[in-house]
Amino acid sequence: MFRGFYTAASGMIAQQRRTEILTNNMSNVNTPGYKADQTSMRAFPEMLLQRIDETSIPVKNKLNLPFEPYVGALNTGVYLQETMPNFRQGDIRETGLSTDLALQGESVFFTVQNAAGETRYTRNGNFTLDLEGYLTTASGLYVQDTEGDRIQLTSDQFIVDSQGRITENGAEVAQIGVAYAEDPNALIKEGDGLYRIDGAALPTAFGAADAAFTVQQSFLEGSTTDTARTMTDMLTAYRAFEANQKVLTAYDRSMEKAANEVGRVT
Repeated sequence: MFRGFYTAASGMIAQQRRTEILTNNMSNVNTPGYKADQTSMRAFPEMLLQRIDETSIPVKNKLNLPFEPYVGALNTGVYLQETMPNFRQGDIRETGLSTDLALQGESVFFTVQNAAGETRYTRNGNFTLDLEGYLTTASGLYVQDTEGDRIQLTSDQFIVDSQGRITENGAEVAQIGVAYAEDPNALIKEGDGLYRIDGAALPTAFGAADAAFTVQQSFLEGSTTDTARTMTDMLTAYRAFEANQKVLTAYDRSMEKAANEVGRVT
């Protein structure tokens, strides 16, 4: 079998996966706080082909190999090694809604509580008040304060200062929980703008020496998806997929000819 089959097929799979990730980035271009995924391609380890059961006298070659002759190196293609969110600061836009909050600063996240009572982290500050007055995310997760408790308010007429302190009717009600990630790449993406981390929870950002941030009320952070760059990358991925597809078709025709013409017994 032609070894190029594996190289072309792996290239097609990698480019298909890359296209899916770029498409997801494009579909979230208007999602508040969304961090676009970046992909990393890597070639499979190169293999050295060498003849076995060689009866000739071994001779050293330029690669200083113990046996001669060697066939040569073979690269079996590429694969999508990993995806990494782009945690840079997104653009801040004003919404005029008191429940919308934006974080100005990198490596900091709002803390929220999922249905299982576990803490998750998000940059999406598109919050709202539920029927009981609890501050929640758009999908219904409870926003936590610095003590890990839920935040309950009587109305949307509240004020949030730059350090996340909530004041309602002239009294401080709570302080929004903000966590600091020394290494954001250690966070695991769960979907719906949520992140988690294995092991110990992230420390609070308040008082952390390296956590420089502010909370802005009535603002939202935009997505880090670059529309023009994403469209260009999608076209590049599509063309690379198409090129590998043509190579695969050429190999298929070569095998058909070898089976039906060269290998035919007369």
